[in-house]
Amino acid sequence: MPTFQNDKEAADALAASFQKLRQEIGKVIVGQDEVVRLVLTAVFSQGHSLLVGVPGLAKTLLIQTIADSLDLSFNRIQFTPDLMPSDIVGSETMNQQRDFHFVKGPIFANIILADEINRTPPKTQAALLESMQEYAVTVAGQRYPLQRPFFVLATQNPIEQEGTYPLPEAQLDRFMFNIELGYPTYAEELNIVKNTTSDRKHTVNKVLHAADIQAFQELVRRVPVADNVIEYAVSLVHKTRPNTERAAPRATQLLEWGAGPRASQHLVVGAKCNALLNGKYSPDIEDVRAVAVPILRHRLVRNFKAEAEGIGVEQIVKELL
Repeated sequence: MPTFQNDKEAADALAASFQKLRQEIGKVIVGQDEVVRLVLTAVFSQGHSLLVGVPGLAKTLLIQTIADSLDLSFNRIQFTPDLMPSDIVGSETMNQQRDFHFVKGPIFANIILADEINRTPPKTQAALLESMQEYAVTVAGQRYPLQRPFFVLATQNPIEQEGTYPLPEAQLDRFMFNIELGYPTYAEELNIVKNTTSDRKHTVNKVLHAADIQAFQELVRRVPVADNVIEYAVSLVHKTRPNTERAAPRATQLLEWGAGPRASQHLVVGAKCNALLNGKYSPDIEDVRAVAVPILRHRLVRNFKAEAEGIGVEQIVKELL
């Protein structure tokens, strides 16, 4: 971990590292620039991300590539209807001396890919809750801290509902970002097909190590923020709460529930990180707007009127912005 004389030097190093990371990830991932930006923003903000997209859009490959470029341990958990909590966190087993000892599960890694998280029952989904919030797991009354830095990057397939278990609101709120992946453009898909149907292999170089990431996470927290930026973020969240003093008329018309205080916290931290990644030393209102949609997308619950008229959450958020 290089030492910096001041936070300005560290901020410049973070912006430079971000550009290097994008270059390394771009060797494997074609397009998806906005998705890469948001996932890396979550990483440096100590947040978790939920990636939503149809099959074949390289969600798993993207997360694997990011783990490779960050020199972090990586485990993939494929969620299925018969997956049990002990399959994730680990369990106590008896050895040859008839003593119990704890065998760690796949949750003990820096980056966890929770693949198709909505395919497993709520009991198993809840096994992630403590690890995402407390960075520890408890088994048989014993608490085991997780290795830091720690991120959960979960994927969901939005088109299949049969045999799935929608994530409860409490667990959705644990994710900093809800990131939607779209289809590639024609030119991007041409590049994807050329790259994946030849014998060319791309080597992803490691840009940052665990200690670097933790230092940059602490740097993000130290970034100064003007009061008007914090007021804008909190005011935006209050606008989403229907039938309250500061609610926007559109929110009262179309929303059943608005975002909670965690959304305000993520807006400010996300804006700080977005500013640093773009070479600025303090965020402004534009940085809050840059992260608002993926932060609010999964925290707003539409009412019957919005659903009947086909008005999506993203459209409501953009109107409030």
